[in-house]
Amino acid sequence: MLQTEFEFTLPKGYLDVDGNLHRKGVMRLSRAMDEIVPLRDPRVKSNPAYATVIILSRVITHLGALDEVTPAVVENFFACDLSYLQNFYRQINELEEGSGE
Repeated sequence: MLQTEFEFTLPKGYLDVDGNLHRKGVMRLSRAMDEIVPLRDPRVKSNPAYATVIILSRVITHLGALDEVTPAVVENFFACDLSYLQNFYRQINELEEGSGE
């Protein structure tokens, strides 16, 4: 059976407004719509790098005790966590170079 969800642990963790740290999460495989929908967003039209924020908010299904992962949550990730998640996304979706097994 195809694995579609993958657990991860953020290097630093997301610190919410109440001071709670959220590190463990789950990311699902990306679908075509996850990459298409952000292209319609005005924030992406003015800043193409923002597509990463929207895509991650769509594919991260759980993070700690949060009810949902919104673009506002992703915007507040520490830089090392954002980099980690971008690499993790590429890895599980087999977008890494040399991963054609």
